[in-house]
Amino acid sequence: MQQHPQRQPATAPVPLAVTPAEARKLAENLMEVMSALLGVIERETELVRAGKVREAMALEPKKTELSRRYVGAITHLKASQKYLQQSVPELLATLHRHHDTFRAMLQINLTVLATAHAVSESIIRGVNTEMQRRNMPNTYTATGQRASPGSRHNAPLAVSRSL
Repeated sequence: MQQHPQRQPATAPVPLAVTPAEARKLAENLMEVMSALLGVIERETELVRAGKVREAMALEPKKTELSRRYVGAITHLKASQKYLQQSVPELLATLHRHHDTFRAMLQINLTVLATAHAVSESIIRGVNTEMQRRNMPNTYTATGQRASPGSRHNAPLAVSRSL
């Protein structure tokens, strides 16, 4: 069987900032995207904390689009980092401070999502354990100990992921 090497899609070169105005435009774009993404993340965090998971899931397309734009903005900024360090270091320092705040808020969001995941997993495991306990026959060994039935007595648990 002959395998053909997969072609990598051609990527356009990332434009570099070569003037202070272009550097400011890159920074403003990144700040705008971070602010918009932070707004969505904060709203998602609020909704998950309130137990409104369905509403939080509705934010996913917007969050995905803003995340894509964020990655693009970071890519442009990294491509111009050398110029930014040389010509507008104060702008770069400001971006670093804002990005640190952004990361802190993102960490809070990830913690809330991980907690919600752990709680829901615990609930599902508890339901499964209770179902298995109810489905097992109550039998005893010759010594009067409760017998633990084999795995053939376990009933599968089906969970619908749609809300």
